[in-house]
Amino acid sequence: MTTPRPLAPQDAVAHLTPERWERATRLLIRKALAEFTHERLLTPEPVDGAPGHWTVRSDDGATTYRFTARRYALDHWQVAADSITRHRDGTRLPLDALAFLTELRGSLGLSEEILPVYLEEISSTLAGTAYKLAAPHISAASLAASDFQTIETGMTEGHPCFVANNGRLGFDIAEYRAYAPETATPVRLIWVAAHRSRATFTASPDIGYDKLILSELSAPTLRRFSATLAEQGLDMDEYVLIPVHPWQWWNKLSVTFAAEVAQRHLVCLGHGDDEHLAQQSIRTFFNTGNPHKHYVKTALSVLNMGFLRGLSAAYMEATPAINDWLADLVAEDEVLQDTGLAVLRERAAVGYHPAPYEAAAPKGSPYLKMLAALWRESPVPHLAEGERLATMASLLHTDREGNSFAAALIDRSGLEPREWLRRYLNAYLTPLLHCFYAYDLVFMPHGENVILALDEHGTPRRAFFKDLAEEIAVMNAETVLPPQVERIRADVPEDMKVLSLFTDVFDCFFRFLSATLAEADAMDEDTFWSTVAACVRDYQESAPHLADRFARYDLFAEEFALSCLNRLQLRDNQQMVDLQDPAGALQLTGTLRNPLAAYRP
Repeated sequence: MTTPRPLAPQDAVAHLTPERWERATRLLIRKALAEFTHERLLTPEPVDGAPGHWTVRSDDGATTYRFTARRYALDHWQVAADSITRHRDGTRLPLDALAFLTELRGSLGLSEEILPVYLEEISSTLAGTAYKLAAPHISAASLAASDFQTIETGMTEGHPCFVANNGRLGFDIAEYRAYAPETATPVRLIWVAAHRSRATFTASPDIGYDKLILSELSAPTLRRFSATLAEQGLDMDEYVLIPVHPWQWWNKLSVTFAAEVAQRHLVCLGHGDDEHLAQQSIRTFFNTGNPHKHYVKTALSVLNMGFLRGLSAAYMEATPAINDWLADLVAEDEVLQDTGLAVLRERAAVGYHPAPYEAAAPKGSPYLKMLAALWRESPVPHLAEGERLATMASLLHTDREGNSFAAALIDRSGLEPREWLRRYLNAYLTPLLHCFYAYDLVFMPHGENVILALDEHGTPRRAFFKDLAEEIAVMNAETVLPPQVERIRADVPEDMKVLSLFTDVFDCFFRFLSATLAEADAMDEDTFWSTVAACVRDYQESAPHLADRFARYDLFAEEFALSCLNRLQLRDNQQMVDLQDPAGALQLTGTLRNPLAAYRP
C-alpha cells in the first residue's frame, strides 16, 4: 500500500451526491459573484423597481444570473445564496460552477492555459465543500465551546477572499481523506535521514540539533531509526533527521529524488510514533499526542491557492534567526507586551540540497522546495490559567444553518458586543498598528496566521502571531538588521506601505467580520467601524512621538487602493506572486472608500 486506501473506490466518493453538489455549487457561485464583483471583474446591474435585486450577464449576453445582495462598507457584497438563479432564452437552468466560469472567462481574464487548471481547482474546492456538508453538523454555539483542534478542523470556508481556495491539486481522493484538515484524520509523519553533506540545519542558540531531536522523538524511536541505518552500514551521526509529509515521500521524494535514495544521501526511516492533525494551512501539523511539542511544517508539492506548497531549503537557513530577532523585539517592547502579543517562534529548520537540481533549476523553482521542514512553537505551553485557543479564522465561520461563530462567542462572553470587539482589537489590531508605525514591520495577519487566546467565557485576551520568517517584512532601508535577518527587508513604494494594513487587515478580514456580525444581528457596521476607529485613535493618542508617521500613513484617509487577490490567481494560478517582489506583483484596481474616514479625530 503506497498511499492511504481506507475505502472501496465507490465509498471514497460517497459524499458526492447531487444534493450536496448543488448546495456546494450554490455556495461557491455566491462567493464568486461577491468577490469578483468586489474586485470589479463583474458589474452587476440593478433590477428596476426591485431594490437589492441584481443581474450579471455572461460574456455573450445569452445567460443571466439573478440574485439578491446587501452591500456593506468596503464594497462588500453579501449575496444570498438561495436567491441565485440562472436563465437563458427564457428558461431557468441549474447552477453549474464550471459553466459559470466558462461563460464569464473573458470578464475574468482567464486565458486558455489557465482556465482548465482553474476549473480543476474549482472542482476540487466543490468536492471539499461536499465532504464538509456530509460531515455531522456542529452548530456555531457548540463549536464556540469546543477545544482548539475541534475548532481548527471544523472550519469550512478557507480563505475568505479566494474563490478557488481549496484546490489541493495533487491529492487523490484517498489522500484527500487522509490529509485534508477538515477530515481530522490522524497522521504519522515519515522521517528520513539526510546526509549532512547535503542538509543544512539551523536552530535558535538555546536548542541545537540534539536537544530538538530528543524532545521530538522518543528513545525507542531513535533506537529504531539508528538500527535502520546500521543495517545498511550507515552511521546516524553522519545524518540529519527530517520529518516528511507522507504524500511528499510517496509522490515526490521516492521518485524525483530516486538518485539521492539510491546513493544513500537520503534514507527512509519509516513513520514516527506521534499522531498529528493537519492544520488549515495543510502542510503544518499539530501534535495531538503531545500538544506541548512543536508544530511541524513540511514541504508539500501540491498546488493550492496560487502556489505549489513546497518549502524552500534555502529559506530555512535563516528562519530561526529571523524568528529570534522578532521575538526579542516583541519581548523588549512595552506596548507589545501590554497587548499580550506572543509570537510562535520557528525554533529550528532543516533544508535538503539536491545537487543535480540545484545545478539545473532556477532560483525559486519547485524542485528546490521539495524537502525541508521547520519546527514551530506550540501555543499550548504558553496558555495561562483559564485560557483556551481558537484560530482567528474561526471568527468568520458560519455553520450550516448560517449561524456565526463570532456571534456565539459574544453571546457566551456576556459582554456588550462593542466591548467584546474592542478587546479583540486590543489583542489583534493594536500590535499590528504599533509594529507598523514604530518599526515599519508588517505581518501577513490573516485568520489562519493568528491564534487567539480566549478566556473561559470566549472573550479574546491576546493573540499569537505565527508563520513568521516567510511572511514578515521590514519596509525601511535604514533599519539596522543582523546580516542573517536581512532577507526580510522589503523595498516597498512609499504610497503602498500602508496597504499592508488597509488590504490585509481591513479589506481581507474586517470587511468579512463586520458583515458576518451584521448579518447575525450581533453588531451593526457603524458600531463595528467606529470601534475600529476608536482603537486606532487610542493607539495614536498614546504615541504622540509618532504623529508624523500617523499623518504620512493615514488610516483615516478618504479612500485607499483596492488590491485584488483573485485577479492574481486568475492571471497565474501556479505562481501568482513573485515572493522576491510581492509588492511588484499586486493587482491594484481603483479605490475603496475607507470606513474609518467618517471617524477622523
